[in-house]
Amino acid sequence: MKTDLLYGKRGISIELPDNAFLIEPKNLPKLDDEKDAIRQALRNPIGAASLKESVKSTDTVSIVISDITRPTPNHILVPLLIEELNHVPLENFVIINGTGTHRDQTREEFVQMLGEWVVDNIRIINNQCHDKDTLVNLGKSKFGCDVYLNKEYVESDFRIVTGFIEPHFFAGFSGGPKGIMPGIAGIETILTFHNARMIGDPLSTWGNMENNPVQDMTREINSLCKPDFMLNVTLNREKEITNVFAGELYEAHDIGCAFAKEHAMFHCEERFDVVITSNSGYPLDQNLYQAVKGMSAAHKIVKEGGSIIVASECSDGLPDHGNYAKIFKMADNPQELLDMINNPEFKMFDQWQVQKQAVIQVWADVYVYSKLSDHQVKNTMLKPTHDIEQTIEDLKKKYGDSMTIAVLPLGPLTIPYVEEKVSMK
Repeated sequence: MKTDLLYGKRGISIELPDNAFLIEPKNLPKLDDEKDAIRQALRNPIGAASLKESVKSTDTVSIVISDITRPTPNHILVPLLIEELNHVPLENFVIINGTGTHRDQTREEFVQMLGEWVVDNIRIINNQCHDKDTLVNLGKSKFGCDVYLNKEYVESDFRIVTGFIEPHFFAGFSGGPKGIMPGIAGIETILTFHNARMIGDPLSTWGNMENNPVQDMTREINSLCKPDFMLNVTLNREKEITNVFAGELYEAHDIGCAFAKEHAMFHCEERFDVVITSNSGYPLDQNLYQAVKGMSAAHKIVKEGGSIIVASECSDGLPDHGNYAKIFKMADNPQELLDMINNPEFKMFDQWQVQKQAVIQVWADVYVYSKLSDHQVKNTMLKPTHDIEQTIEDLKKKYGDSMTIAVLPLGPLTIPYVEEKVSMK
């Protein structure tokens, strides 16, 4: 059978054996009038007064957005927020790009993300997690660290967080409070949020919000300087808006997560020898660091000793910034990486992504189809492939003619799971 995988901006098609099991979320249609739906959500929010009546004309307003690695339709959400608050002078707004530990965006990228009018008329800043002069200490977290958040966010009169909701590989779901923590947090707070104990907790996983320490911490940090209003959306495979959730942070986010879970989670009866996945295409598949999400989704249903093939364009490399590539040079194999990262004395930002990847690699082989060189792929302890169909043929020698195959064309936009009592490594 022929299957289209989300890959870069154009996608790719592959031929698969007829017994391949296709796993996709319910592909919801886009809203008939997404702009009107957003306006109505802003005027009739969940658990809050309408946005317009909540903001005084003299207020300074911060709008937190997700960075370029996320497909949040900022170019739609932000102009509508500003339009709804047309009684507030433009100079009173600041847009804060929630980069977390990611790189700054350029002006050209902001135009791509927000549109030229917004870039020309509204002040925009990148969060600087390493610069304490741009952060405020809000006290101690029960998870054992000081809490640093962006100063301009904390000091604004009215705070808005935007984003989109989908299952997340350790926070349960994205969106909502994650826009603030880790989006506009300081590095000390982010390192605790992503430490080995938090990431390694079995409850820190796709689709789980109950007693999930990562979700618990993001909500605790948000409560110390809570956004006054949330605007989140859900998206389909074409990155079109399928629903809008606006209002009080926790209530609106919970309703959005329930909606996403209903449509994105996919029950499988058993595990598979081979799982092929995308990383949901551009913008999430810009680098290998982000591609760990696609690997993690496949990990949920691949057999121990099985094989994962992830198609992720990686147009932005590994990337070159951050510590992701550097950490792989500090050990000889995935198990050594895990041992190193699980040492409480080891602290290096980006270790969480390496930790997740190493857990997967201890469980299964991982092949990468991308624009990366073989050298780059091998330096992250992964296996390069330039032909997915040929790799599948080669794997038949390992698993036999009865080899079972699953395909996740949308990658981590679909979260498959198997109900079992086997503990995962």
